[in-house]
Amino acid sequence: MVILIVKVEPYPYKLTMTTAELKASLKVSRPPENISPLLKALWYDAKGEWTHAHTLAQEVNTKDGSWVHAYLHRKEGDKANAQYWYSRAGKNFPRISLADEWDEIVCELISTNQ
Repeated sequence: MVILIVKVEPYPYKLTMTTAELKASLKVSRPPENISPLLKALWYDAKGEWTHAHTLAQEVNTKDGSWVHAYLHRKEGDKANAQYWYSRAGKNFPRISLADEWDEIVCELISTNQ
């Protein structure tokens, strides 16, 4: 008989961050450590680094990744591309401001540890 012992690392993302803490971190030059790639994408977006944010978002092939990707294309002004990504995320094209959507996405990602 073979016994396999596997060391399980702690979850790699900070689970206790709030939206307010993420916003406060925008005052520094680097995103907080141990946040998810999608939260990093939104952090870079808020810092005005759309291309960096887009690169991170397009690497996450989940509904949440599609939602962030859609938001970024909406912000860019590419409505058709945004609509495609909202569809992939299972979302309707939003009727709220970009700032409100950013907050909504961040809250959702934090609440689901994404």
